[in-house]
Amino acid sequence: MKKTGTSVNVKRKTPVESAGKSGGSASTTVLYKRIYDILNFARTTISRSVNSTQVVANWLVGREIVENEQRGKYKAGYGERILKELSVLLSKEFGNGYSGTNLRWFRQFYFEYPSLLNQMYHAPRDTSTESNQFPGSMGIYHAMRDKSNTMAPREIADSFLQDWKSGFLNPNLSWTHYRLLLKVRSSDARSFYEIETINSGWSSRQLERQIDSLLFERLLKSRDKKGVIALANKGLEITKPIDIIKDPVVLEFLDLPESHRLVETKVEEALISKLKEFLLELGSGFAFVGRQKRLTLEGDHFYPDLVFYHIRLKCYCIIDLKTQKLNHGDLGQMLMYVNYYDKEIKTKEDNPTIGLILCTDKNDAVAEYVLDEKKKQIFASRYQYELPTIEELQQELRHEMELLSPELPPVKSVQRTSTPRKKSGSIAKKEKRSVK
Repeated sequence: MKKTGTSVNVKRKTPVESAGKSGGSASTTVLYKRIYDILNFARTTISRSVNSTQVVANWLVGREIVENEQRGKYKAGYGERILKELSVLLSKEFGNGYSGTNLRWFRQFYFEYPSLLNQMYHAPRDTSTESNQFPGSMGIYHAMRDKSNTMAPREIADSFLQDWKSGFLNPNLSWTHYRLLLKVRSSDARSFYEIETINSGWSSRQLERQIDSLLFERLLKSRDKKGVIALANKGLEITKPIDIIKDPVVLEFLDLPESHRLVETKVEEALISKLKEFLLELGSGFAFVGRQKRLTLEGDHFYPDLVFYHIRLKCYCIIDLKTQKLNHGDLGQMLMYVNYYDKEIKTKEDNPTIGLILCTDKNDAVAEYVLDEKKKQIFASRYQYELPTIEELQQELRHEMELLSPELPPVKSVQRTSTPRKKSGSIAKKEKRSVK
């Protein structure tokens, strides 16, 4: 600003002064100053580590809010009032991203991930009193600031990744990832998705799709109680063919009408055109080999629909598509494909070939009698063109768990944790008719 040709320096107001002028209460002003320091530091270091810095800042903001609400000096309405005041102050200084809704997300983030930074900074814990269970937030903040003088936050986090486990900060998870994880109500499922996102390198969009398709719950069907615990603690460990099988297989990304209206070639063509999405549904480790790979037996030609190679299991995987209920002829055909690959294609370094039949429905008893000794190599899974409903999945889980062991506890109620994708036009019309 200039006055009669002479420059005049205008002193910028401090955060406390700005908060006071905005009409905030004294308690809000103090809390705002502490959060201001956190976010101001995050803003100045954002170029060095976008993901980790923002995640840490959001966690610290959530912690500040929780600590203030838990002091017990305010009435029940205090929490919502102070969030509104904070939102106004923070949005004015830091722009969009600090609405009341987002501040509630930050608060929940701290509740669900109370030990996020414990591994990162090896902060001492004093369990003698509830208020000292975790180190002071500003102590963590200063530790992050001091370390960042010579090392970026991402580099700090990377140095601790060797012993990383779910619940701790991981620089490969963005705030968008954490937002999706916070929508998962089951702690076991959340831990699984967190680990699998790291192991498989899922983008936030891919993670959302896996949560929406209830991947964790679908994998439960082929596991006993120990397997369920392993899923939650270690993610999906693939050591045998059954580990890669999902039932049902969800193909909602194809946006196709009901299966009985299609021929197998149409489904196959759609899968090839959406191969990236299909590989995501199949799971990590699959490499595409070819489509309609010809087999010749004494002049007769046969064409398996899709052939993959599984890198972790070190074996070929043949997939056949059926637009009707599984029958003994389908099993016999797959048995021939698997035997051919075992004798003519696989090498000494390869493990036995896996066969997977994708069908609209199946009869497990028929499969049991036809396959006999090959039942550990050949599998059948149903596929569907829409995300599974909660009721369908609960019924399936209950049935499978009872078969595994009558002593297992009853299946907990599963609730969808994020907004489902829009269903295809034909499915939507069908549901509309059923409602009438």
